[in-house]
Amino acid sequence: MSRTTTSLPADMRQASIERAHRELLLKLDGEPSVRELADAVGVTPSTISLQLKKMRDRGINIRTRGWRRRRMCPHCGGDL
Repeated sequence: MSRTTTSLPADMRQASIERAHRELLLKLDGEPSVRELADAVGVTPSTISLQLKKMRDRGINIRTRGWRRRRMCPHCGGDL
């Protein structure tokens, strides 16, 4: 999915992150990674990280999976 260049208000972006998180929870049967959320929403992973931090500051905690939990090689991305 291509990255969006237009700017959305933070509330709309956070709502789309929450929606994508719920959909990916069902699809993946577990927590999505920041990169998977970014692909689903159409923004960069750094934007997702920033919005997740802002959401945590507001009391909304959305958990994500890191590469270590999935047992993925940090260099090539292959399964360990």
